[in-house]
Amino acid sequence: MKNPASYYLKILGPLFILSFIFQPVYAHVVVGELEKLSKTDAAFVYLKQGYIHILPLGFDHILFVLSLFLLSPKLKPVLWQATAFTVAHSVTLGLAMYHLITPPAHIIEPLIAISIVYVALENIFSPRLKSSRIGVVFLFGLVHGMGFAGALGQLGLPKDSYLLSLIMFNVGVELGQLTVILTAYFLLSKWFGDKPYYRKYIVIPLSILIALIASFWTIQRLFF
Repeated sequence: MKNPASYYLKILGPLFILSFIFQPVYAHVVVGELEKLSKTDAAFVYLKQGYIHILPLGFDHILFVLSLFLLSPKLKPVLWQATAFTVAHSVTLGLAMYHLITPPAHIIEPLIAISIVYVALENIFSPRLKSSRIGVVFLFGLVHGMGFAGALGQLGLPKDSYLLSLIMFNVGVELGQLTVILTAYFLLSKWFGDKPYYRKYIVIPLSILIALIASFWTIQRLFF
């Protein structure tokens, strides 16, 4: 394959464009009030809701996780970053759902988009993964957790299984993120991660595309 970047962009490009167009409508879908559920039923429902909030509905969160993956395509570094992200968003998700904090959506949503721009630009301008990135990812995880809380707040939580449903939603989010990471690993890293052209033809083009999409979202969420 002479130019792997063009090959993958041909495959991923239409998906990026379609999601780019429809993301504002579908990324944070409003789910109607759920009827009273048993604890077991609630656990499965909220596990599923957490997962689909990432795949296929959470295109902004997918791009953030992909941006974390791209700079260092090995599983260990991205899993460390994902762990920091998980801990952070679990904290703010829990605080928001227990009404200890009240994050304003008109601030949180643009910040989520800005976090994607930041990580994508770091991929472009930094030739290697820096240790400081863990701290940056943790801070952005706090922001994303408040975004998850907004979506979960629209869905609601059953009073008799509030904590269990909250935990299962979070587990679903994590499973969605792991799916994104493992898919990226088997599509990109396994075949091209150790190639000399990986950064030039894959990391930089994809990061530029992600940065452009997230920049549009930032402007859209701030002014429209």
